[in-house]
Amino acid sequence: MRFFDAHNHLQDDCLDPWRESIVRVCTDLPVASMVVNGMTEADWPEVASLAQRFPFARPSFGLHPWYLHSRSRAWEAHLREALRQHPTAGVGEFGLDRWIPNHDLADQIDVFRIHLAIAGELGRAASIHCLRAWDELLPLLEETVLPWRGFLVHAYGGPPDLVPRLVDLGAYFSFSGYFLSPGQERKLPAFRLMPPGRLLVETDAPAMPLPASQAEFVLPRRKDGPVLNHPGNIRAVYLGLAQVRAMDPEALSDQVEANFRRLFAGSPGLG
Repeated sequence: MRFFDAHNHLQDDCLDPWRESIVRVCTDLPVASMVVNGMTEADWPEVASLAQRFPFARPSFGLHPWYLHSRSRAWEAHLREALRQHPTAGVGEFGLDRWIPNHDLADQIDVFRIHLAIAGELGRAASIHCLRAWDELLPLLEETVLPWRGFLVHAYGGPPDLVPRLVDLGAYFSFSGYFLSPGQERKLPAFRLMPPGRLLVETDAPAMPLPASQAEFVLPRRKDGPVLNHPGNIRAVYLGLAQVRAMDPEALSDQVEANFRRLFAGSPGLG
């Protein structure tokens, strides 16, 4: 089996002490390709650097809705320049989030429209974040020229009945190992219903850790800090999704590879 991580944050500075060992683990698994998503203008250079250093890293540049307050006035020009310099890069992570305190949904929507329009204009894969804003997401997708290759709704946690409408628009959906945790069972039915041709797998590392009993690789926990998710846990996430869908893991692996290649054509490791 070869593994394809559709969404992570390998650039996150909390991984700095262990990044070289993480890369060795991912190389040995092997991880054939991973999409490393920027979240702020400040971390885009590190995303680009990782893509230059490690053959399996595919860059993606975007503004996460949690950090919109830190953007510069020239952020759109900076985004376009990053994409110009990296012709295989994606657009993301960007999105809508009503979970965070004091959210400004109108501002999020404005920024969302710009990201999505750029992805559509340039034909780049888009990685979309959505929390508690499903009613707002669908109209925005329907009113915009979408990337011809499709878009990813990462760590899909929306209702199962929304899946067919998103599929019609070109959506792919990535499964997170966090959904295997107690209390997350409500997220699983949607992944049983999704068309096989739209399934992807992600770690979202260092966020969204698996249950401790299923994590294959463990990072030291800083005092009073969160549990960190090791990107090498992508294999455990594959096995978890295979159980959820009652699929043979090898068959799932082949399907996910085909889907990843279709959405992220031209990315490192894909030929």
